[in-house]
Amino acid sequence: MKHIQTVKPLKLQDVHIQDTFWSEYIELVRDVVVPYQWEALNDRVPDAEPSHAIRNFQIAAGETEGEFYGMVFQDSDVAKWLEAVGYLLETKPDPELERVADEVVDLIARAQRSDGYINTFYTLKEPGKEWTNLCECHELYCAGHLIEAAVAYYHATGKTKILDVACRFADYIDSVFGPEPGKIQGYDGHQEIELALMKLYHATGKKSYLQLTRFFLEERGKEPNFFQLEYEKRGKTHHWPTLDMIADRAYNQSHLPIREQDSAEGHAVRLVYMAAGIADVAAETEDQGLLEACRKLWKNIVTRRLYITGGIGSMAHGEAFSLDYDLPNDTVYAETCASIGLIFFAHRMLQIEAKSEYADVLERALYNTVVAGMAKDGKHFFYVNPLEVWPDACGKNHIYDHVKPVRQGWFGCACCPPNVARLLASLGQYIYSVNSRTVYTHLYVGGKANISMDGSNVTIGQRTNFPWEGEVTLEIETESPASFTLALRLPSWSDGAEISVNGQKLDITGSIVDGYARIDREWKSGDQIRLTLSMPVLRMKGHPLLRSTIGKTALQRGPFVYCLEEADNGKHLHQIKLPRDSQPEAAFEPHLLGGMNVIRLAAERIAADDWGMELYKANQSEYTRPFQATFIPYYAWANRGVGEMTVWVKE
Repeated sequence: MKHIQTVKPLKLQDVHIQDTFWSEYIELVRDVVVPYQWEALNDRVPDAEPSHAIRNFQIAAGETEGEFYGMVFQDSDVAKWLEAVGYLLETKPDPELERVADEVVDLIARAQRSDGYINTFYTLKEPGKEWTNLCECHELYCAGHLIEAAVAYYHATGKTKILDVACRFADYIDSVFGPEPGKIQGYDGHQEIELALMKLYHATGKKSYLQLTRFFLEERGKEPNFFQLEYEKRGKTHHWPTLDMIADRAYNQSHLPIREQDSAEGHAVRLVYMAAGIADVAAETEDQGLLEACRKLWKNIVTRRLYITGGIGSMAHGEAFSLDYDLPNDTVYAETCASIGLIFFAHRMLQIEAKSEYADVLERALYNTVVAGMAKDGKHFFYVNPLEVWPDACGKNHIYDHVKPVRQGWFGCACCPPNVARLLASLGQYIYSVNSRTVYTHLYVGGKANISMDGSNVTIGQRTNFPWEGEVTLEIETESPASFTLALRLPSWSDGAEISVNGQKLDITGSIVDGYARIDREWKSGDQIRLTLSMPVLRMKGHPLLRSTIGKTALQRGPFVYCLEEADNGKHLHQIKLPRDSQPEAAFEPHLLGGMNVIRLAAERIAADDWGMELYKANQSEYTRPFQATFIPYYAWANRGVGEMTVWVKE
């Protein structure tokens, strides 16, 4: 069996971000998003849909009267908030935030049943029906988020109370599920427990959690159909009657065993969460079959089902993938959580095989869809991330009912805001990974990382104005000389790179492996590496089989995809055309939404004022007028009021 040589991300406490772009977002999560979400979880945000999530736990703990309120997965919002808090505390102490979080931990512990079970929906609303509707009711999904939060909070504080709660719950789940007679031989309808159990396994070393993860994955898709049997056993009742998750087995990826799935089908978040779990088990067990299953799913996503912004999930029905090359821009779903799940998947694949293709997609999703999912004020969020918006049609043409032209304050199904918070709070885990001889730099983010290499404590500092410019300086500090390889990612959007060490230019022609320039030497304190990445404005084209992009172009510079917005270009963006020979120019605008590059180029606009009243005309020439088009980064759209937006423009 071929050995899988994994690399590991750095611990969050060993990475200190001080970056011109990301520090603002991380502080926004710390100072605004997490406190705001705490208010939302406690139903104290005016004009936002109530959450009731904390109150549900208080009722379950017997501390107040009332009934369960919210979605069946409402508990997960509290868990994701606590997970984000854990990451924030691991990078920077905050006694008051820790005090509030400790109170949440105590509340969760008081709501836990004596056998270890925790779920406020079943405790309050359907007691006695636990594990009877795994297909629809998210019990294992909520359990997974609680376990992930527990591991994060334990790593941050060293406090074991919430970890003990998670272990008791996981042990109880292990007593209920498995291949043994008398246990439920089934799996979750919404994958998440798989990622969580692997984190708990790594935190505790308890192999039963690894074995249970593998069981949940390998059991999926077997015959007879578990969800159908479950449905019949409970009397053929549905929790979600408008969406048949049982007949449509691809919706929850139970149509085939995981090793036989070669295309991304069904609910997009579930698919990438599942794929991340498969990658975790493949890496831990060195199972080449599971790794090949990951590669098949990855290839299908990135070559046929991925938006240029890093969004996935092309249709609102089922929040799902549809078919190869079906990527409509105006009716797209592209849930923020789905791109976050894609980042989880990409990050795990990077640990198995350090290839820049995984980091390229991770970066694309991070800098575009994920950051677009949150407004610059940290209090408004997108669930759906369209690539083209005509606000006048929203609310009138019902195929756009899921599309919002402005970010919302909160959601009844509020999975995306806390997901954004926990990802950005843990960003330090995504920048580097290491093995015994190599340090991989996946993302260019200012700050410092502490690493043990070749028996020495090494600090790598990054200084950069990335993502606006391509100059990156890395500085080495080490207590004694250390021999290792520094592998620098060369992004696919750059058509040239220069690297120098201590002012001496390197010939990197023969040192590039899987998209990383590898510099192998003995490093000493004060060594300085300078990386210069070209950042041309790219006129991107879609595959000829992409119906929605044919004859159109999109602009990209660095990791950012750009868009036209009404605030800069007026209404009727569909009338704008880009001449093939028009030369784009990038310029930094320091006063635009906190500072960003814009791209301007000469364009044409189809004239409508001479048309008249007729809807259609024969033999009518198309008149255009010169026009200067202004593009802004996609992530920044909808921060200046309601208006049209489009990524793809006629050429």
